[in-house]
Amino acid sequence: MLFAVAAYTMWGFAPLYFKAIDAIPAGEILMHRIIWSALVLCVLIVGLRQIGKVKQAIGSFKVLRILLLAGILLAFNWLLFIWAVNNNYLLEASLGYYINPLINVFLGRLFLGETLRPLQKLAVGIAAVGVLVLLVNYGSLPWIALSLACSFAFYGLLRKQVAVDSMPGLFIETLMMLPIAVVYFFWFAEKSVNPSEMSLNLVLLIASVGFVTTAPLLCFTAAARRIKYSTLGFFQYIGPTIMFVLAAWLYNEPLSQARLITFLFVWSALALFTFDSINAYRKQRKEPVMRPE
Repeated sequence: MLFAVAAYTMWGFAPLYFKAIDAIPAGEILMHRIIWSALVLCVLIVGLRQIGKVKQAIGSFKVLRILLLAGILLAFNWLLFIWAVNNNYLLEASLGYYINPLINVFLGRLFLGETLRPLQKLAVGIAAVGVLVLLVNYGSLPWIALSLACSFAFYGLLRKQVAVDSMPGLFIETLMMLPIAVVYFFWFAEKSVNPSEMSLNLVLLIASVGFVTTAPLLCFTAAARRIKYSTLGFFQYIGPTIMFVLAAWLYNEPLSQARLITFLFVWSALALFTFDSINAYRKQRKEPVMRPE
């Protein structure tokens, strides 16, 4: 649970970092994010003596296939989030991460056989109504929010399917994306994103993206492997709440009536989900433990 709280808190404040480098296009930021994350993870893998676990994971074709799919979803999620933040769609990004825990519950039921309690089903339904409100008012789905929510939900689901520790798994995912990032850097990136063309302050900011990326992801994957996937969604509200506050009060993004109604539906669903989770946890603690004679 501590891993989950740490991950979502760091993600909540991440827009402050990406706003500081919003002069750089989203694709270029993603490229740097992959390269610097690979370097940071390489140092951690060597320093913490995790090379054996990396070799073990690489030896399984099934594990590599799942991690490749997870890496693709992760790269897409990174790119869309950076683009949303730097193009003043932080409110919609926060909506996506509010919806995400309810999608986690649905996927946990659909793919992992985790039982949905009646109040959980009701919570998912209320959130769906909130999304329909935007669909009716704007005539289109909130595609940024839904894309962020679904891509990260499926990423977490895939990571739960492989018995690979968080750090080696993330390192392998990043290595799979690294060749594309390097090719992009040398042949397609603008000269303005070359470190030799940047100011020292901007270079230091860009280099920090490795830590900004790896720290919350390591905490998230560590949490995803240790607790029920539906329970993981309980902590998800931390990140989007911080994003919502930043968007509405710091960056003054417009909050239309329809969008506010959608947030109210999703907040109500999360309140119901939280109430149900707390009750279930209390009942579980009160149940006697059966001991063998």
